[in-house]
Amino acid sequence: MRIFDAAFVGDSVAMRDHTGVEAPLEVARWSGEASEVDHMLFVDQCSGPTIDLGCGPGRLVRALLGRGVSAMGVDSSAEAVRLARTDGLPVLQRSIFEPLPREGQWAHALLADGNIGIGGRPSRLLHRAWGILATGGRLHVELSEPGAGVVSGWRQLRVDGQLGQRFPWAVVSIDAVAELAARAGFAQVGSLAKNGRHVAVLAKVSS
Repeated sequence: MRIFDAAFVGDSVAMRDHTGVEAPLEVARWSGEASEVDHMLFVDQCSGPTIDLGCGPGRLVRALLGRGVSAMGVDSSAEAVRLARTDGLPVLQRSIFEPLPREGQWAHALLADGNIGIGGRPSRLLHRAWGILATGGRLHVELSEPGAGVVSGWRQLRVDGQLGQRFPWAVVSIDAVAELAARAGFAQVGSLAKNGRHVAVLAKVSS
């Protein structure tokens, strides 16, 4: 079972970081409908074809399609993809580092719910997103509160009391993303904040 598969079938799920701190994982939020804050931070910002990277069960994909925006999701979790497809959503089970449909043509890409941490190397992930987007396309990245900087480490899931294997993860704060973005070929063109959530809007510039 892939790392996050268990999260979608467990009753109690927490995330443990490399310092030993644990916090509940918002699986119910991922699996529900897009909230008003989701719409403000992500859905309402997208006006063209959008790909959600690490989409989970597809709440943002569903909301985008509901607005008439062409959208698809990508996630490595078989259980998340199963849930999304049960709802008829166009979600692909694949690592975001593997080849994806319409690379270089997407108008928008989403890294919601802290997914900038995937793989533990934010610079690599930003370079990957650059290749997925069309020139001038926008990357919408959810980040942590100001002051944390860039921290690479590992995480573990605790599902129903059982601690899983470690996997690489990173945290990037909203005030630290501009420099990383510039090195990956992006310019920060905006930011949004609501209810303690922070999103940077990065525009792909030509190489």
